[in-house]
Amino acid sequence: MAAEQAMLLPVDYFHVIFTLPHALNALIRVNPSELYGLLFRAAATTLLTFARDPKHLGGEPGITMVLHTWGQNLTKHVHVHCVVTGGGLSSDQSHWVSVRRRRRRRPFLFPVKAMSKVFRGKYLAALARLRRRAKLRFIGQCAGLADCEPWDRLLTTLQHTKWVVYAKPPFGGPERVLKYLSRYTHRVAIANRRLLFIGDGIVRFVRKDYADRDTQKEMTLPVAEFLRRFLLHVVPRGFMRIRHYGILANRHRERKLTRCRELLGVAAATPSHEAIETRATDPETLDDHDTEPPLAPCPICGARMRIVEILAPRPHDTS
Repeated sequence: MAAEQAMLLPVDYFHVIFTLPHALNALIRVNPSELYGLLFRAAATTLLTFARDPKHLGGEPGITMVLHTWGQNLTKHVHVHCVVTGGGLSSDQSHWVSVRRRRRRRPFLFPVKAMSKVFRGKYLAALARLRRRAKLRFIGQCAGLADCEPWDRLLTTLQHTKWVVYAKPPFGGPERVLKYLSRYTHRVAIANRRLLFIGDGIVRFVRKDYADRDTQKEMTLPVAEFLRRFLLHVVPRGFMRIRHYGILANRHRERKLTRCRELLGVAAATPSHEAIETRATDPETLDDHDTEPPLAPCPICGARMRIVEILAPRPHDTS
């Protein structure tokens, strides 16, 4: 969180969500790295295409993306959350371009219907290239897609499917962005607090029914089915679920952020470890799976460590 805080700028931020159609789920299950990575790239290039267009912004924004793969009932629901600066660096880096709101209450960064069509086109074109280059596997439920006719039918279905791009109202300032990131970036498929009962071969948990006005409902699954659904959301080893694009891209982040701060007239951000630690212990900002403040990171992999048990040393054997 200290690293994320250091990248924030004193501007409004927008929240955009790109979702893949469920018709791709079988193919994703056997090609997760390729199709998750493609989701990141298609969503990022869509946002950057609109941002660089003078009709919409005419600048390069900063984009942070977080991959989520689940719905409330633990089935496959692949989508990426995007936190986007409400403005960007001009192409010649001479000035900061702020978002122009054509309507007084415009709740989104760019037109979502137009973004949806561009996103669909970019994803499907890249998906077809992966197949031509023999970068996809076809096994299990998607084995039939190895043949041209079923593959063409899938592409036709996807081409005529409405792809969902959802825009939430602006976050406001950078503090709200940091709070969002601290709560949502490291979520797993289900929070401990949603579990109501485990035993007798079943798991009962709470889910939110979005089709019924976000009503809280109970759902019961056999243990084996619960575990199968949970394991659908384990990403491939080493896969990066959080990525940055635009002015936040790794290769030029420091240089472009420095230029943005010069244009905005602000000093470089100094991470407030005290504020971050406060958020880490605040029940409202804990991750879904947290029940206690995180401890120091593992020196090997960087993951957060949690004390499970303290083992006393064995008595010295003198026999």
